Amino acid sequence: MSVVAATALRPKWRFRQPSVIPGFGLTFGFTTTWFSLIILIPLLGLAIRSAGLGPSGFWQAATDPRVLGALRVSFVTAILAALINTVFGTLIAWVLVRYRFPGRRIFDAVIDLPFALPTAVAGIALTAIYAPNGTIGALLAPLGWRIAYTPAGIVIAMIFIGLPFVVRTIQPILEEVSHEVEEASATLGANRFQTVTRVVLPSLTPAILTGFALAFARGVGEFGSVIFIAGNIPYVSEIAPLLIFIRLQEYNYVGATVIATVMLLISFALLFAINLIQAWSRRRYGYGH
Repeated sequence: MSVVAATALRPKWRFRQPSVIPGFGLTFGFTTTWFSLIILIPLLGLAIRSAGLGPSGFWQAATDPRVLGALRVSFVTAILAALINTVFGTLIAWVLVRYRFPGRRIFDAVIDLPFALPTAVAGIALTAIYAPNGTIGALLAPLGWRIAYTPAGIVIAMIFIGLPFVVRTIQPILEEVSHEVEEASATLGANRFQTVTRVVLPSLTPAILTGFALAFARGVGEFGSVIFIAGNIPYVSEIAPLLIFIRLQEYNYVGATVIATVMLLISFALLFAINLIQAWSRRRYGYGH
């Protein structure tokens, strides 16, 4: 077959995909308009406002020691909380899907409590528990361990508000993994560890990464549940969202937009890397396009 014939037979890429349901133009136009109004235009305004300082001014504001300290606290604690939630959220989802026990439905419903609970209420409750005179904090104080008013308290708060994202992302995917697959693996001679690592986890990898990304995104931008337990000490336990709020109170709107822009760029880079890993895992294990 000639090159010309092969090229002619090759399916051409078309922007408009055929569908039995009409209305692609209308729905696509509505989608792009809504996406622009809600996401693109505000982000563009943020970038334009922060660019008003110029490259040197932007760099100077972004590399301020207090700004760098707040960014470090926000992103390090958010990543740690997301990692912890990924491990224990996967275990909780496994228990809820694979086992039946008294009170399971109640336990399953309590997982969603951070979704409905106001973040300020969560922060006050966690502070009351982990403060030096609190229920748990009083037990740890004689050992020299402090949770509240330290970065450890920030991690605890982010774990609390991020856990449901991991559980609810992994749970429906885990329900689709049939017991027969695990039984077949055991029949072929695989032990439990091999079945989990080579059969179950590969099918859960995209969901686990999605849960991690959602928990991280929620944690890095969290404000209400963190400021009560953080202590808000500059360079130690001050988070970037709080510093943005402080800059706004000082009427330093440009400084606030610079911090927000830096957070946006770092978050976008991390989430983009996670999406690349998700795409690789789908191709690697052959269960998605």
